[in-house]
Amino acid sequence: MKKFLENKKLLMTFVTVLLILVVLAGSVSLRKKRTTPLLIQSFGNDVASIAANVVNFPVSLLSGGATNVHELLQVQAENNRLKSQIDDLGQTKARNAALEAENSQLQAALKLNGTLSGYTTINASVISRSPDTWSDLLIINKGSASGIAKNMAVMSGGGVIGRVLEANAATSKVELITTTDQSANRFAVEADAKAGQKVHGIINANTNNSLSFTQVVDSAKLTKGTEVYTSGLGGNSPKGLLVGKVAVTTKDSYGLSDVIKIKPAGNVSDASVVTVIKRRVAN
Repeated sequence: MKKFLENKKLLMTFVTVLLILVVLAGSVSLRKKRTTPLLIQSFGNDVASIAANVVNFPVSLLSGGATNVHELLQVQAENNRLKSQIDDLGQTKARNAALEAENSQLQAALKLNGTLSGYTTINASVISRSPDTWSDLLIINKGSASGIAKNMAVMSGGGVIGRVLEANAATSKVELITTTDQSANRFAVEADAKAGQKVHGIINANTNNSLSFTQVVDSAKLTKGTEVYTSGLGGNSPKGLLVGKVAVTTKDSYGLSDVIKIKPAGNVSDASVVTVIKRRVAN
């Protein structure tokens, strides 16, 4: 025992451990009895909390900023995708409108094929139409190699729109019924009047692209809505092709003869598909 006491290092260690145990025991005892933590413990907790907040603040800013940037990029990508879809939708609508118009013209051509007898038909597409001669001429993609010849009647939309003016091997030039060229070959037409009588005349074009039924002997027999057909009396134009309907009857500029306004049945202004009428027998 004397040796143990003489060893100062062992003695100091023993005293230190004993003091620590006493402090811990006292701290536990006080914590159980106190409703609030010790001042030093509270101060330590506050310091630790402040330090944690200081560290977490920039971290949260960086994390939130990264999230916002990611969301902005996603919104931008979605916006670009929607814009692309809108552009595609506009192109699709325009393409559908063009296809619907062409489909209606093809249906009219098929209907014509089933109603005409004694004639064959040749379908063709319009490949050129100059703005300078919009009301006078157009070019189609069929010619003499397909059996097309000069003066054959041309129809579109269920009515006559002109005649073949020039037939090349692979293309043809069509002179429209609305041409104001005085040297143009006019269509001879007829209409069913009252009491089953026939009224004959020719078709002339006006400056506003409308048509007139002129040189009529007795126009009083024609009423509004009367259908006007080719009479087959002029050139290679066959008989019975619909030209239009009577719209109104007026007098000429001299007040002498009747001028009958005709509403065209054919699609002159927007013809993309045409039907050329070819007689099976010679005139």
